[in-house]
Amino acid sequence: MSLDDAPQARRLRRPTWRDPRLGVGVLLVAGSVALGTWAVQDAAATTAVYAARQDLTPGDALDADAVVVTEVRLGAPGEHYLRVADGLPDGAVTIRTVAAGELVPVSAVGASDAVDLRPVVVPLGLSVPAGLGPGAVVDLWLTPAPVTGGLAAEEPAKPELLAADLVVAEVLEDDSMFSGGTGVSVELLVPRLDLPDVLGALSSDGQLVAVPTFGGRPPAGTPDDGGPAAAEEQ
Repeated sequence: MSLDDAPQARRLRRPTWRDPRLGVGVLLVAGSVALGTWAVQDAAATTAVYAARQDLTPGDALDADAVVVTEVRLGAPGEHYLRVADGLPDGAVTIRTVAAGELVPVSAVGASDAVDLRPVVVPLGLSVPAGLGPGAVVDLWLTPAPVTGGLAAEEPAKPELLAADLVVAEVLEDDSMFSGGTGVSVELLVPRLDLPDVLGALSSDGQLVAVPTFGGRPPAGTPDDGGPAAAEEQ
């Protein structure tokens, strides 16, 4: 076979801007850069919302002294929480307990007439449970005074449940040596319908006992937060 009959070697040509493969590559690179930029910006996006400065109980005024502003990256739609951009509603109060540092849910905000609770200061006759403080939920019991005189075989009266699921608004300590009892009183938020039993017990000779309800819910008439609870604080 002569040199003239040998197949000619193909010469590699440098791709030009007209080559469609170059255009597809440019589009892929540009798309990757845009997607990465969007992901970084989305991860860094935060929303300014209100959080409770201290424990808030039903009826507490929701004003600038009760909340702090915090930037969070919400894991769910932000309309479930009270946003700074929307401001604080005029004359608003909390209608359920909001713990210190908790984001304020929109469902926990309402008008004062929506809270059918009355504050009552109750002196406690027995030891105060550890950890009892604002926002705790307790059952209020009356332990009757021991029977004096009469038949020795007479059984003592049984404790009586006065009201269930009461929110503690404040714990008050009296260091006076003449205070009697434990020297500790609690301000309880009592539903209007339970007031007669609670007020009547205050004038009795028995002892009032607050028993925490572990995992207790807010009292009737104070709706729970229906929104998501997950939010990542920055």
